[in-house]
Amino acid sequence: MDYLYQPYAAKRNTVFSKKGMVATSQPLAAQAGLEILQKGGNAIDAAIATAAALTVVEPTSNGIGGDAFALVWTKDKLHGLNASGPAPKSISAKAIREKGHEKMPVFGVIPVTVPGVPAAWAELSERFGKLSLNEVLAPAIRYAEEGYPLTPILGKYWKLAYEKYKTTFTSAEFASWFETFAPNDRAPEIGEMWSSPGHASTLRSIAQTNARSFYDGELADKIDAFMNKHDGYLSKEDLVSYKPEWVEPVSANYRGYDVWEIPPNGQGMIALMALNLYKQLQKPVWENADTYHQQIESMKLAFTDGQAFITERDDMPISTENLLSEDYAVKRASGIQERASTPEPMELPKGGTVYLAAADEEGNMISYIQSNYMGFGSGIVIPGTGISLQNRGHDFSLDDAHPNVLKPGKRTYHTIIPGFLTKDGQAVGPFGVMGGYMQPQGHFQVVVNTVDYLLNPQAALDMPRWQWMQGKTVLVEPEFPNQLAQALARKGHQIQVATDTGSFGRGQIIWRNPETGVLQGGTESRTDGSIATW
Repeated sequence: MDYLYQPYAAKRNTVFSKKGMVATSQPLAAQAGLEILQKGGNAIDAAIATAAALTVVEPTSNGIGGDAFALVWTKDKLHGLNASGPAPKSISAKAIREKGHEKMPVFGVIPVTVPGVPAAWAELSERFGKLSLNEVLAPAIRYAEEGYPLTPILGKYWKLAYEKYKTTFTSAEFASWFETFAPNDRAPEIGEMWSSPGHASTLRSIAQTNARSFYDGELADKIDAFMNKHDGYLSKEDLVSYKPEWVEPVSANYRGYDVWEIPPNGQGMIALMALNLYKQLQKPVWENADTYHQQIESMKLAFTDGQAFITERDDMPISTENLLSEDYAVKRASGIQERASTPEPMELPKGGTVYLAAADEEGNMISYIQSNYMGFGSGIVIPGTGISLQNRGHDFSLDDAHPNVLKPGKRTYHTIIPGFLTKDGQAVGPFGVMGGYMQPQGHFQVVVNTVDYLLNPQAALDMPRWQWMQGKTVLVEPEFPNQLAQALARKGHQIQVATDTGSFGRGQIIWRNPETGVLQGGTESRTDGSIATW
């Protein structure tokens, strides 16, 4: 039977619970988090367990060698963690140009940056966790050792990756990817068992050393030796010197709700900028072409400016405060006309990701995201370890005049973003939508669906999405109302209807009732989404 064939509309309802909830894109990962909650862990412990399990049960989207960000609500305060890694100290834009590249490569050793995921787990555990990392990583280790059956969407993207890689990954540095993820000279099938003993061993080492083995021990030595052998730039020195950064989250107030994101180098700013622009315009009308037009135009202006200016904060030519200011929003929104525009960055003033949310009965909540960037990442797997390294460095520019130009030790513009919602100083809850450059667009649409249309968490996620691509091109989901697509086309938008929902992101939401403590969650119907409750 075809596990990807679904001829009928499926309906999910909001899930409720009181003692705890974990929402993510893979059922076994959600169960890993629930297991930790039931053993006495809190929401942060559950999130780490879920994240570690996702590196095993959804390797098509993330891995131990990726980056992470988190927003943690505890004791009535929101904390931000930026666990994105910098470029190696030995790399430079000039060196890559001299190798004949006009742009940063997508795959191979060149776009590999320092992984932040293991350090994120250790940092979150040490600061906010109740259980040891040994206890918290146990479910993920078990899945890696004993194996698990592939879910439908996982199997789909695994097979697509294999079909692509077998014709493009022909040099020696990619051999370990096939040994690890295609051990039978093919991708595993939907429902077929897959295990990774090397992955289990690596997770156990991380758990026993609080991640130090990854940055200054046996795993660091293996990464260093591999990169040396294949003329890569990442070294043990880069790993030893790495530490995640605790940051103050940034926010925008949208019709009485505070929407929170991680500050640059992440692209969460774009969602806030778009919301600020959009609220300057006429009030939204349900299923209305003018409303959709204004949403799209707000997002494309914010995105254009964000991609032009966002990088490490010290390298940005304009401050985050300026980009989130009322003056910026009013000025940019005033340029939105009746017809679709081709946006240009504003004139400066002179002078393949996983997402999860978790909550517990004590009121702790976490919005967490980690990624290898494009699917499996760089295609580089450290032999015998299950460590699939990210290709996050691909986002660097090689143009010396660009704010996001590649520099030694610099963090690039980053696509992965966790979101959080508060109202009047109280937590509403975590939300997120993963999926490359769809992420701020997904955040924007989820917030609008929730605040303006009062949709429940599941409906807010299920509502058909649009995605601005470039210029006047807008991609819409197959279920997007045809009459609205036609009306938008009459406004000058170049509407393309997607054949499936794969590029429109995968979201999770958990809202908390501040009076009763009851949790309500929605999970992504576009993937193998699941909510585990207690």
